[in-house]
Amino acid sequence: MSDSDGKKTLGLRGSRPGNVKQSFSHGRTKNVVVETKRKRVVVPKPGAAGGGKGPGGNAVGGGDPSRRPAGITDAEMDRRLKALQAAKAREAEDAEKRAAEEKARAEERERRREEAEAKEREEREREEALKAKAEEDARQKAAAEAARAAAAAPAAPAEDGRVKSAAPAARKTTREEPRREQKGKSRDDSRRSGKLTVNQALRGGEGGRQKSLAAMKRKQERARQKAMGGPVEREKVMREVRLPEAIMVSELANRMSERVADVVKSLMQSGIMATQTQTIDADTAELIIEEFGHKVVRVSDADVEDVIQQEEDSADELKPRAPVITIMGHVDHGKTSLLDAIRNARVVQGEAGGITQHIGAYQVDQDGKALTFLDTPGHAAFTSMRARGAQVTDIVVLVVAADDAVMPQTIEAINHAKAAEVPMIVAINKIDVPAANPDKVRTDLLQHEVIVEKMSGEVQDVEVSAVKGDGLDDLLEAISLQSELLELTANPDRSASGAVIEAQLDVGRGPVATVLVQNGTLRQGDIFVVGEQWGKVRAMENDQGQRVKEAGPSVPVEVLGLNGTPEAGDVLNVVETEAQAREIAEYRANAAKEKRAAAGAATTLEQLMANAKADEDVSEMPIVVKADVQGSAEAIVQAMEKIGNDEVRVRVLHSGVGAITESDIGLAEASNAPVFGFNVRANATARNTANQKGVEIRYYSVIYDLVDDVKAAASGLLSAEVRENFIGYAEIKEVFKVSNVGKVAGCLVTEGVARRSAGVRLLRDNVVIHEGTLKTLKRFKDEVPEVQSGQECGMAFENYDDVRAGDVIEIFEREEVERTLD
Repeated sequence: MSDSDGKKTLGLRGSRPGNVKQSFSHGRTKNVVVETKRKRVVVPKPGAAGGGKGPGGNAVGGGDPSRRPAGITDAEMDRRLKALQAAKAREAEDAEKRAAEEKARAEERERRREEAEAKEREEREREEALKAKAEEDARQKAAAEAARAAAAAPAAPAEDGRVKSAAPAARKTTREEPRREQKGKSRDDSRRSGKLTVNQALRGGEGGRQKSLAAMKRKQERARQKAMGGPVEREKVMREVRLPEAIMVSELANRMSERVADVVKSLMQSGIMATQTQTIDADTAELIIEEFGHKVVRVSDADVEDVIQQEEDSADELKPRAPVITIMGHVDHGKTSLLDAIRNARVVQGEAGGITQHIGAYQVDQDGKALTFLDTPGHAAFTSMRARGAQVTDIVVLVVAADDAVMPQTIEAINHAKAAEVPMIVAINKIDVPAANPDKVRTDLLQHEVIVEKMSGEVQDVEVSAVKGDGLDDLLEAISLQSELLELTANPDRSASGAVIEAQLDVGRGPVATVLVQNGTLRQGDIFVVGEQWGKVRAMENDQGQRVKEAGPSVPVEVLGLNGTPEAGDVLNVVETEAQAREIAEYRANAAKEKRAAAGAATTLEQLMANAKADEDVSEMPIVVKADVQGSAEAIVQAMEKIGNDEVRVRVLHSGVGAITESDIGLAEASNAPVFGFNVRANATARNTANQKGVEIRYYSVIYDLVDDVKAAASGLLSAEVRENFIGYAEIKEVFKVSNVGKVAGCLVTEGVARRSAGVRLLRDNVVIHEGTLKTLKRFKDEVPEVQSGQECGMAFENYDDVRAGDVIEIFEREEVERTLD
């Protein structure tokens, strides 16, 4: 039985054999026989296309069911035919759309090509016209030169021939000149050899550097513009350059809109070697600005304050305002009690020690008219605060106690009122006291040129009693009469301006300033600058603690929203923008810093040496002061400066507003100084740090106690005073030599007593020749502690033997006396 057994071998139907060469590593290859399967193509048989029947037939679009592939229904065949027709329709639409787009692109390319050709043709015609014009100008110029040469030459036949031949030569020269220029230009543009020198740099030479590609493009563009008849270069713009006292080179170039390199080059040509980051003075900058053709406008740093210059108000804009009355007088003369009686509020109960510690501003309604009162302290330490109160006031009410008459602070208040040139009303208080004597007060005021109406003067005087309320109506009537005579007016429809009466650092609210508005209206949201600080009105409160939206003239309010605590007495001005306020505040802070630095610096070496020598002999007591408000801190510092003499002085290391912090304790520890808190306390961290480092913290609420304690502590730095008390005199009668003792003077005590422990001086012809102590004092043979007057004794000096008969011995005792600061 054979292997095939009459059967055909296995194979792939419908496929074609082929060879594939495979490549392997190391150069090995292999031929593989593969079979490629052919795609089956279905050819419809004749008559199949016409097999469709009408709508009532069974084989619509489906052909003969017997010839249809198995499993295909009529509905499926209909869907396939519809999908095929839709695909053919989409292909036809896409082909039409592609043809339309291709046609549009071809038209666009043709249009652009025509436009480019037209533009090139126009430019070529323009260039040919310009070239023809240039050649015509050259020919005319050559003809003119030939004519001038012919006129200048002598009239000779030979020369006529030369003149005739000059025209073609001139034309030839004219044609050759552009070639020479072009050749020379290419030679100039080539890379130059040699090193770059300073003269070349100053002249603007490029040295060994070539022009960049951008520079060449700009040059070609300028040439094309020139050929087309356009502007060759941009017209220079002349500017007004604002020039401060000093300016940086780069900033100067920026303000002139010039290149920094050009400005630096101009400075180098003027002999000033400066870079763009260096600062030059205004005179040098002015020369540079004028060299570039600009106009100089000199400005100063102080010009930033021009935005707050006060403008005069017209008469029709002014409206009546409430008067500002300042209560002044000596301490404990009843100023706050009098104001308390007017306001019907117990203000005096909240004052520490029964005295006012800082300026209070209150507004009182009297018969429909508002009156603004300022209550100033009466203690001597608050002199500067009273001065500020007089500067912002319209009327001064001088309170004098009828039982105490005129006192030092009363005289001070009179001087402040006269310096401020404001009218004065004298209120004689405490007339209900049995020892009251108002006439004595009027008489004492005459010594200070204050003549009251009862003494035929012009100053109003009213007798009042703050306790019983007597005379208060008369006082208010006198104030109203005086304010009517003054005709006080202000313009409420303008930007506000005012004075800071007091400032403090409040926990939770930040810096708070009591402001008395003097002109305009201060509104919530206004941006203002006050002294070295600035801010935005975040909120305002009146004297009763109520929130208000605006404050007009003569209205005192507490302002919140400052970035720092201002000084009491600073002027508040409203500005337009926050940038202006910040710039003005920075300028004022820098000016104050420079002023303080200049005041503390010695001008000459001799003064510096003298100050250093004086400081060696002076003992300093350093202290750190923290207070509740700015005015109190300033007053305490001024009081500390008055304590001391040539030997001892008090030095305030730091004074501020607010609670005592850890940084204050660190400063006090470094300087071995105590910390004084006036109406403030230390926080928990500061207390713990002070206990660990041994820093003493003292709290005060009355300024008397603080000043007395500092004065007592400073007195401890004074060296004790040594006093000599003379207790006796003795005269030497005879001098004896004693073995193991030396010379012993036999003396007679003529006055007082001679003591063994006392000091002695030896006088010869009333001249002191020795001062020392006694080595021995004997009465007969016994050593005695003292010898009375009229008795004889023997004396021997310690380490001194030059004694003679007739010398006088002066006996004294030294005593140390503690000194105090008055």
